Amino acid sequence: MRRAGPPPAALSLFIAICLVPAAWADSINEKIDRERKTLEQLKDQIEEKRRQADEAGKKRESILQGIQTLDERHMRYRQSRQDISRKLRKKDQEIETINAQIARLREGVQVRQQAILARLRVQYMEGRFGHWKPLLASDSYGDFQRRLRYLSAVSERDYSLIETFKSDMATMQEAERQREAARVGMLAYKRSTEKHLEEINAVKKEKKLYLTKLTQEKESYERALQELERSASRIDSLLRELEQRRRATAARPPSGSLQRGVKGGLPWPAEGSVLTYFGRQKHPTFNTYVQRKGIEIRTVEGSAIHAVMPGTVVYADWLKGYGLVIILDHANGFFSLYAHASKILTSVGAQVASGQAIGETGDTGMTGENTLYFELREGAEAVDPLQWLARR
Repeated sequence: MRRAGPPPAALSLFIAICLVPAAWADSINEKIDRERKTLEQLKDQIEEKRRQADEAGKKRESILQGIQTLDERHMRYRQSRQDISRKLRKKDQEIETINAQIARLREGVQVRQQAILARLRVQYMEGRFGHWKPLLASDSYGDFQRRLRYLSAVSERDYSLIETFKSDMATMQEAERQREAARVGMLAYKRSTEKHLEEINAVKKEKKLYLTKLTQEKESYERALQELERSASRIDSLLRELEQRRRATAARPPSGSLQRGVKGGLPWPAEGSVLTYFGRQKHPTFNTYVQRKGIEIRTVEGSAIHAVMPGTVVYADWLKGYGLVIILDHANGFFSLYAHASKILTSVGAQVASGQAIGETGDTGMTGENTLYFELREGAEAVDPLQWLARR
């Protein structure tokens, strides 16, 4: 008798129970895959946002960095032009020396030439055997010897005269060759100077266009102001650090004030008129305000920057937005800062006297003309320089 199998209903239930875990597992795997894809997309979005943020940061930094790059190019061209100008002056002096040498040689050659011509005339007048006549006119052997020695001396003198004449002519020709070579070199230096001058003017024009565009675009101008504020903050941090270091190492802390009578009597850091003043200033186009911690003095490019008091150089380098910067510690509670220089004539650690030239004025940094930016700090706090500088 055949054994009966399970009823159909029971079999269906058994199959359903066996299939449920498999279906559940597939659902979990699909969910995990979706979450993984979502996470990867999120990572890509985060990376894209970070990249955009980096690009935005670089774009912000590129404003003052772009100005500094132009300034550095200008400085290199300017330095090259100055080097070439020095070489040009040296060539000019070399040509003057050669001209003087040629003049002396020409004078000597003319004298010897006249002497040779005079001897030739004498020999011509005496005839072909003129030199024998004195010998034949001798009345004794001793007289003959004397006359022979005399004729030999005359002959040697004539020979020496001709050889010196030939030597002077060769020397003069060599000097003229050197003079021509110096003139060719001088012309090459002049062309090189003109080329560098064109490059300098091109960089100046590029910077002017850059600054014009910057001041005409409010967003760019505001970004530049933000960068300038960061640069100013770096100056503040540096001065606070220097002040703390000075107070920590000083046997007696500085009084924080200058001697009586000094206020209103300090020498000016540069010749020129005041262009911008200390304090809150309004931009004429964008209706925005900036807080100036110093003054700007309009100057002639390359004029001297003078220390307003004796002190120690604590900073002498580039600073974005400010160009070439010099900071002096006056060890009496005061610091002074000089910016937009075209050349630095001192170095960190150097001791400078009041009125000593520490640099030359220029237009480096965020300025479109030759100016000196000057700050005076009492400790790390900015004070109005016009209250301390001598009235003019």
